[in-house]
Amino acid sequence: MTASLTLVVLMAVLFGAGISIMLERSLTRVLIGFLLVGNAVNILIYLMSGAPGTAPILGEGVDPDGISDPLPQVFVLTSIVINLGITAFMLALVYRSWWLAQLGEKGDLVDDEAEDAEDAEEAADLIRSSAADDAAIQELLDASDEEVPR
Repeated sequence: MTASLTLVVLMAVLFGAGISIMLERSLTRVLIGFLLVGNAVNILIYLMSGAPGTAPILGEGVDPDGISDPLPQVFVLTSIVINLGITAFMLALVYRSWWLAQLGEKGDLVDDEAEDAEDAEEAADLIRSSAADDAAIQELLDASDEEVPR
């Protein structure tokens, strides 16, 4: 197969644009540049795969020399899966950096003040109820006629 000049130019443009965008400081632009370079690599693998042929299934009357090589197809599929995984990871990084930038000086230490007040009230109730329980037990011990062993 002769490489289509259009595909070669498209691949070169994608590589150039992707690398130049990846050199920016913004994580979003790095992600976009990575996607462009990933697509350029897929086109490169497609261009280097060789001449198209028949399906890679051997049967009666099939010439083994006329069969297309399935390995480039596997490489492209693997490249797509790896691209998807890295894109998901980069999106998580972009979201996390945006979230931390929105928090400002507090950083990760965002507390819900209403929840803190509720927790403090519950703790105070527990302390009050345990003090009341202790007092009730002491009253029962004082009222009983039994002698407390020491």
